[in-house]
Amino acid sequence: MEKLSGQKVVVLGATGMVATPVVHSLAVDNEVWGVARFHNKAAKAAIEEAGVKTVTLDLADPDVSRLPTDVDYVVNLAVTHSNDFAEALRANAESLGLIMRHFRSAKAFLHCSSTGVYAPNGSHPMRESDPLGDNHRVLLPTYSISKIAAESVARLSARLYELPTIIARLNVPYGDAVAWPSMHLEAISTGQPIMVLPGEPSYYSPIHSDDIIRQIPLLLGAAAVPAVTVNWAGPDTVSVQEWCAYLGSLVGKEPIIEETDMALPSVATDTTFMNELIGPAQVHWREGMARMVARSHPETRS
Repeated sequence: MEKLSGQKVVVLGATGMVATPVVHSLAVDNEVWGVARFHNKAAKAAIEEAGVKTVTLDLADPDVSRLPTDVDYVVNLAVTHSNDFAEALRANAESLGLIMRHFRSAKAFLHCSSTGVYAPNGSHPMRESDPLGDNHRVLLPTYSISKIAAESVARLSARLYELPTIIARLNVPYGDAVAWPSMHLEAISTGQPIMVLPGEPSYYSPIHSDDIIRQIPLLLGAAAVPAVTVNWAGPDTVSVQEWCAYLGSLVGKEPIIEETDMALPSVATDTTFMNELIGPAQVHWREGMARMVARSHPETRS
């Protein structure tokens, strides 16, 4: 399935940095329902203007009765970053079971997880079968654990409700919306330091929003019972240090790199299974980041 058209699609976390371009793209040819807490009223108005029907919902205590049931596809891009474990587990994991029960008649359910569920292992490209661990504890103490818990809830719910499900472990997303590389770009532009772990470079496999948008229908088409788990990452492995040097060259600023133990570990990603399942991502990191710079810093264009 290369494209969604004429479908009723629910997107959870509709105004997040990953979801924003997704809902705008899906709304062109589909009936899209955007679900979020909508603390940002301007963001809510922007997707409504694009034709998205909105439902305000807090996943920490979701009233699923307000959601439609006659939907074709569900894309869960929601996440809560609470530092309270009980709240994070309730919002990211327990609520997922309630959501999947509500949408049990859907054709497919995409749950966006994270490559932040893997136990740190240096520059080793993480495979879906590699050990899981508390990867993000130093900055986001509940993140990895609640994401791992959510995956288990998704797998159980897929079996309980016979709901075709795919769990996509997303690496570093970026594009036109605010994301980690764009934060690095702004830090470089304003002379702020970028924190990395001491020692070897910090490797990741960043994926552009164009690929995320293009691959969502492919992922939904690969959903199954039992649930399928797959890494979701870009075509290149590149370090924070390397992409910051490249971004700096584009804006004429030297990045300030500071080593500290208070930084995230590498999560380079093995995309062998993803490439077999849905095909590879297509936007290479230099191309994608140059586009990001050109959009946010048009003064750099020659």
